[in-house]
Amino acid sequence: MANLKEIRNRIASVSSTMQITSAMKMVSAAKLKKAQDAITAMRPYADKLTELLQSLSASLDADSGSTYADNRPVNKVLVVAITSNRGLCGAFNTNILKQCISLEENTYAGKQVDFVAIGKKSNDILSKKHNVIANHSAVFDDLTFNNVAAIAEELMLLFTEGKYDKIEIVYNKFKNAATQIVMTEQFLPIVPMEGESNSNVDYIFEPSKLEIVEELIPKSLKTQLFKGIRDSFASEHGARMTAMHKATDNATELRDQLKLTYNKARQAAITNEILEIVGGAEALNS
Repeated sequence: MANLKEIRNRIASVSSTMQITSAMKMVSAAKLKKAQDAITAMRPYADKLTELLQSLSASLDADSGSTYADNRPVNKVLVVAITSNRGLCGAFNTNILKQCISLEENTYAGKQVDFVAIGKKSNDILSKKHNVIANHSAVFDDLTFNNVAAIAEELMLLFTEGKYDKIEIVYNKFKNAATQIVMTEQFLPIVPMEGESNSNVDYIFEPSKLEIVEELIPKSLKTQLFKGIRDSFASEHGARMTAMHKATDNATELRDQLKLTYNKARQAAITNEILEIVGGAEALNS
């Protein structure tokens, strides 16, 4: 059994760690509320805009009105990996990295697959063995639509110039504080709407179809990327809050066990001292 000083030091260390994890949990809980409100308010607009864009894509393809809907043979793929800048959030980043590597090794096996990192964790891991062409981790320092739009414009330019035939976005979709869903969305080319619900709709374009193509599609793509990053941002704080909650519970349990061990060791030491005193007294009396 460890001596009393070692046990006291371990109790102090675990208590200090518990205070840190508890504080991190409270900080993430406060940030989560704001991030959750932002993504909840944005989703209906983003989903409706994407739905409208997809329903128009068949018409735009018919007259070659949009280079963003150009379905070319897929030889070069760009995967946008959206993670966090910091760790201590459970399997949040690991799940994204596993999905990205799976896309390269399984889904697009034999094809050229490059990565764009949004988040320091994805850049740190993917850059070791994979080709990361850009790192936009700084966007989390000032997460605004304009900053994300600049990244989306870079991606659109890479596609329209023919440098990549397909662009995918991998991110964590926020469901609740304890659950994040790994999503893989096709960013470019535009995915036509499935089903026949809007396939026979006769649209009257005002202004002209060309103007709609130039305005609606880029805005929709920027909104899609912004929604993905916002989703990931909310998911990060949810995952960190859950991870720190579990870490605090584990630290509390470990501290209680150490206190029990300390009390047992202290009681044993006291008993030994009493026995020594009694033995010494009996030796003197004999």
